[in-house]
Amino acid sequence: MHATVESWLSKTREELDEIYRNAKPGELPTGDTRGTAILAGSLLSKLVAAFARLFAWQGKVFDIFAEDGRAGVLINKITPFSLSFIVAKVYRDNSWMDGKETIVIDYSKTSFFAKVIRDEIREVEPGVYLGKVWWGKKRILDFALTRKQDE
Repeated sequence: MHATVESWLSKTREELDEIYRNAKPGELPTGDTRGTAILAGSLLSKLVAAFARLFAWQGKVFDIFAEDGRAGVLINKITPFSLSFIVAKVYRDNSWMDGKETIVIDYSKTSFFAKVIRDEIREVEPGVYLGKVWWGKKRILDFALTRKQDE
């Protein structure tokens, strides 16, 4: 696990929110990324992250297709076999958290199962993204993405 992401596992939700607010959107990720679910403020966050990676969600594969690098699609890798499932649109827009620019992962028009989910990510350091998961307008979880070559 990337050292920055490992340090996030022991942070509170407020500390992660502060990191997110201070980050710029950065570059849209491309290719295969490794995902880490973060249950902020929990003593079990490392266990939850390991369990989620093993049995539920391993990350996302991004395909940025706009010529200006501002939009694309992704597919989530889920199950212990990293099956590609649940497509989303990727684009830049304003964050629901602070109104500043962010990278949005939008499932509303691409997935029956996840249409109420919206993810937002910002690049905290090169190849390392901190994300927020929204269920409708309620934030439910934090997560990290790292580019495979940056681990």
